Amino acid sequence: MRILVTGSSGLIGSEAVLWFDSQGHDVTGVDNNMRRDFFGERGDTGWMLARLRERTKRFTHEPLDIRDREAMFALFKRLEPELVIHCAAQPSHDLAASRPLDDFDVNAVGTVNLLEATRLHAPEAAFCLMSTNKVYGDAPNHLPLTELETRYDFSDPADQGGVKETLSIDQCLHSVFGASKVAADVMTQEYGRYFGLKTGVFRGGCLTGPSHSGVELHGFLSYLVKVAKADETYTVIGYKGKQVRDQIHSYDVIQALWAFAQDPRPGEVYNLGGGKDNAASLLECVSMIEQKLGRPIQRTYREDARKGDHVCYYSDLSKLKAHYPSWSITRSLDAILEELLAS
Repeated sequence: MRILVTGSSGLIGSEAVLWFDSQGHDVTGVDNNMRRDFFGERGDTGWMLARLRERTKRFTHEPLDIRDREAMFALFKRLEPELVIHCAAQPSHDLAASRPLDDFDVNAVGTVNLLEATRLHAPEAAFCLMSTNKVYGDAPNHLPLTELETRYDFSDPADQGGVKETLSIDQCLHSVFGASKVAADVMTQEYGRYFGLKTGVFRGGCLTGPSHSGVELHGFLSYLVKVAKADETYTVIGYKGKQVRDQIHSYDVIQALWAFAQDPRPGEVYNLGGGKDNAASLLECVSMIEQKLGRPIQRTYREDARKGDHVCYYSDLSKLKAHYPSWSITRSLDAILEELLAS
């Protein structure tokens, strides 16, 4: 199969390249290392590109920018991919506010460029968009919540399984990043529902794994582990550190995308995170890492939470599991932390 992966040097993109290459597919990766531009030297993914070149047999790298429409059209016309995994993005909640035009051009316009390139030159391809739970804006914060000793949690029994895809993404505070991802998310749905392309939208929770170039503005768990291992100081931002996130390993993300690609449901939307079993608060993650390291993590606290940030979020995975019953979470939070600490 001919597979095109955007953001191929990032966390999910690189996992996709390595796994599909190992399965004997021809993989083309598109990545211009804009993460370095966004986050500086710590965000540089050049090390991952070097690793991909060392470990793959059928991988080709294209240092292109998804905002370059003509370049994308030409690439799709030449390759005629059978599967598109779109991971390229400006991923930071905070950075988007200072660079809103770059954020929208990458996340929204870049996605439309890829969708239209698919419609024109690869209409039979399955198209998977890595979206985000930020498309729900602060709507999850308006669900009934209970404050416990180390975390917040949903208090309504109807929400005990996590956030469902039926939660509205309208008329709430998203953050600039969340809004640009809404545009990409809805356009991907529309290319499936209106044009009939085999598009699927995957609203990721906290995606993680050893290939993550985590930085303070993006990649919470990876960055926390890096700070802890280096014995540096971690800044807890808002909500007393009781904010809850669900962690999913990049391997499990790729398996969900592959399940969809083999049996596409045009225009469908899936929440994709670690679910309730892999959900923990920041304080709880700090405690787990401290126990594994055998020493405390230095930290400071900043009262003002990020605008539009979630107090509690974990994914209800029931729709994804119902549509693709062969898929499940294979990496527990404890196993993820062990792997991050060992890397």
